[in-house]
Amino acid sequence: MITFLRGKLIDALPTQATVDVNGVGYEVLIPLSSFDKLPAPGADVQILTHLAIREDAHVLYGFMTAAERDLFRLLIHTVSGIGPKIALNVLSGMNPVALRGAVANGDVKALSQISGVGKKTAERIVVELRDKMGAAGAWEASSAQRSLSAADQKVNDAVLALMALGFKQPEAHDAIRASQALLGAQASVEELVRASLKKGA
Repeated sequence: MITFLRGKLIDALPTQATVDVNGVGYEVLIPLSSFDKLPAPGADVQILTHLAIREDAHVLYGFMTAAERDLFRLLIHTVSGIGPKIALNVLSGMNPVALRGAVANGDVKALSQISGVGKKTAERIVVELRDKMGAAGAWEASSAQRSLSAADQKVNDAVLALMALGFKQPEAHDAIRASQALLGAQASVEELVRASLKKGA
């Protein structure tokens, strides 16, 4: 399995990029969200990849962030009727935070406006991914709509980490606020999470 490519970006279009890795050119299909994060052609780049093996081709899909790749894999492995092409369309139509928020809030209308995603597919995305994204998706999306200060962002990231570990959102928020009061504003996300887990143990 090819998990990433590190080399020189030769060429980039909104749907694909070519990366020279030690003299071998790899063509990688990318979503629009990753295209926006690519450096200028000629610069060094690292692209996370997912290799899909079909009868007639080996296709590399590329992503600039782990969140994009994780969502891509979740879409193709979990939602019936969604293959790599539609999964790329979904990521091109919504950034990961907006997508998680749309799923958590059951926003079929927003999802069905993405190219290649009809109402039925949008409903399947919501039904089949909601349990996997859950409350953390809604919390993350609502936090993204407010512009957060650096300190609030730290609290937000720590709350998300606790929610990923199974805490309910109000409990996670209270635990992180309590840990921050104890440790001080300079405490890192990791320190806040660790202190909250110790307290809850």
